[in-house]
Amino acid sequence: MISAIRSTVAAVYRFYRDGFASMTMGRTLWRIIIIKLVILFGVVKLFFMQDFLSQRFETDREKAGYVSGRLIAAAPAGLENQSSKREVNK
Repeated sequence: MISAIRSTVAAVYRFYRDGFASMTMGRTLWRIIIIKLVILFGVVKLFFMQDFLSQRFETDREKAGYVSGRLIAAAPAGLENQSSKREVNK
């Protein structure tokens, strides 16, 4: 069983290795794609994924209180009763 898995993994590896080794224009295209993805995700992270909690709160306790408050406020109406039942059963 394990030898079959190893031989399959080795065959897949050789398939991709030989395919990438024989590429001429494809290698350049893959480099361009990777460079574009790095730039894209870098820009997205820089401008759109700001550290919201660190800008507004000083301590971890304040951050946790804000997040838990937002989660509770966003919960569907029936979930409040279920959470209180769980706390009673503990």
